Amino acid sequence: MLLHRVMARLRRQEWTAIIIEFVLLVCGVFLGIQASNWNGAREAKEKTAIFTARLAEDLRAEAWRYQFLLAYYQDVRDAAEAAADSLSGKQALSNEAFLINAYRASQYKQQGEVRRATYEELISTGNIGLIEDRELLELAVRAYSLPTIEYMAREGLESRYRELFRMSISNDMQRALARQCGDRYIRFGDYHDYDHVIDYACTTGLSEGDVDAAAEALRADPQTLRFLRLRIADLETRLVDLTSNNRDVFEGFVQFGSGKP
Repeated sequence: MLLHRVMARLRRQEWTAIIIEFVLLVCGVFLGIQASNWNGAREAKEKTAIFTARLAEDLRAEAWRYQFLLAYYQDVRDAAEAAADSLSGKQALSNEAFLINAYRASQYKQQGEVRRATYEELISTGNIGLIEDRELLELAVRAYSLPTIEYMAREGLESRYRELFRMSISNDMQRALARQCGDRYIRFGDYHDYDHVIDYACTTGLSEGDVDAAAEALRADPQTLRFLRLRIADLETRLVDLTSNNRDVFEGFVQFGSGKP
């Protein structure tokens, strides 16, 4: 409509009116572009806030999982070391204490569900640039590309020591050990002391004769100590990887782990 009026005035050579109409046309276009830019910037800002909050929430959950599994595998390593020290004569343990530590050394924990949906959405949609918090983004990139926890679970499941232990001890005794001295249940995200999911005082509830027979079966097999040492070495390699070789992830998760997911 405005353009039509401008053309009519051109034909009548109404220059003042033409200039006014032209200025109005330019201003209208400019304001339209600015409004579009303002809306786009506002939407981008809102998306940035939403995705940043979601990514931080996912990383807090990952921080809890990381620290929980770190504490768990440190306890498994300590149990394996205690059992190995008993076999080598470095540490005196009763048969029951030896059996409990030998059982716990065979344990492993699945890594659980990885909270990475937000990160994958940002990558797949090309919106990763929305995350303006560089520290948060760098932690996400490093954490979601770190395979160490997956490796620890796989090595625990496929451990030759775990296989030897389960072939050496009767299934009834294994059930009793799992019932009395196995992993405690902990709800995901609980921030009470999760250092003692497996490292806690217990008794097997088995007869002295059964305990002595099981302990003797493990002590008599020369492979027990060899496989325990291998288990300890594998665990320590992964624990060093989690705490030292990837210290930036570890420290980032310690910071995020101070809040609940």
